[in-house]
Amino acid sequence: MTNSYKDLLQQREALEKQIAEARRNETSAAVAQVRALVAEFGLTANDIFTSGRAPRGAASSLGSKVAPKYRNAATGETWTGRGKAPKWIADQDRSKFLIA
Repeated sequence: MTNSYKDLLQQREALEKQIAEARRNETSAAVAQVRALVAEFGLTANDIFTSGRAPRGAASSLGSKVAPKYRNAATGETWTGRGKAPKWIADQDRSKFLIA
């Protein structure tokens, strides 16, 4: 037995209402739990919401710039020594390219 298009739309609408109600209920419960924990431990907003910086030791170096370690005297190109070596330094003695 197949449902008609209109029946399916009504079922979807009813499900969406149930989903919205369940979300409201669970959100209220979560907020109450968070408030209880904040009160229990005496936490402040600063304890919970950081200033946008990563916590110490937690991937704080991701995306940070590293000073170049090698320079191609002919072109001025530099390389930090991380990742795949550029063609101008590959298979060569890297000591002659070191930046002093």
